[in-house]
Amino acid sequence: MSLRLRDLLTRRGGILQLEALTGELGLDRAVPDHDVSSPGLVLAGYTDRFVPGRLHVLGETEISYLQSLGEEARTRALETFFSYDLPCVFVTKGQEAPPVLIALAKSRGVPVLRTPLKTGEFYRRIKPILEEAFAPRTTLHGSLADVYGVGLLFTGRSGIGKSECVLDLVERGHRLVADDLVLVSRKGNVLLGQGHELAAHHMEIRGIGLIDVKALFGVRSVRHQKRVEVVVVLEDWEKAKDAERTGLVHQETTILDITIPKVIVGLNPGKNLTVISEVVAMAHLLRMTGVDVAAAFNDRLIKRMMEQRGLKEYLQEDYE
Repeated sequence: MSLRLRDLLTRRGGILQLEALTGELGLDRAVPDHDVSSPGLVLAGYTDRFVPGRLHVLGETEISYLQSLGEEARTRALETFFSYDLPCVFVTKGQEAPPVLIALAKSRGVPVLRTPLKTGEFYRRIKPILEEAFAPRTTLHGSLADVYGVGLLFTGRSGIGKSECVLDLVERGHRLVADDLVLVSRKGNVLLGQGHELAAHHMEIRGIGLIDVKALFGVRSVRHQKRVEVVVVLEDWEKAKDAERTGLVHQETTILDITIPKVIVGLNPGKNLTVISEVVAMAHLLRMTGVDVAAAFNDRLIKRMMEQRGLKEYLQEDYE
């Protein structure tokens, strides 16, 4: 996803409240990095640790420092600052930028944007915007649903019944996030999935065609995005008949370097896939609270076997 400086300036709702002090200069250049920081000691002449490729913020401390300098020292400090290839400079708290700063910025082709927001609040608002723009992304073929608050991503060959399964889940009160095309982005250690904006919660049901889930089932039947927490792989029975049966072996898959649980469900005539999907979601919620049903059952079984073995050995001693 490419983010331009103009996009920040015209952000919907004016969340950053920016104005361009250098006019149209450089507004169409792409933001090169998701980091935003203060230039720090570079204004005092220490440049060894300076990273010019970031977006740079001049807060009250930096502007006050520049105003405290004599005209010659101020010009020298700003010439050092603008000698680097800077993508953009922000001035916070509605402060008046020194005229020499604007002049040097224009001569170097560096846009200067000003906001009335305090520096801390500006950082708080701009960082999520940059993190979203630069988040790792991928596109997956599947259907994503919110089932009991758990994001289930259904995958499998074309025509195996992913959409029909999710449609049945929606009819039972769960929510559709995306069908056919799922856009997944990574935010820290979390995977977020959503549909393409053009799809707008539409589904393709074979034999019927496109349906609008939101129009048919109401606004509560859909949601814009959801964490991807479990991948449910739908496979033909012949391929999946030897799949895990006890649940002692937890299968996993990796998306954007994040490892999440995977469940393989073999399909045969009469199988209630909707109920199985609900059980997958509830079992995941149980594991999140520290309850592993398969492991607990296995522990009880082993304990009983050990008790029986001990009783057998005790009785054998009477015949020896």
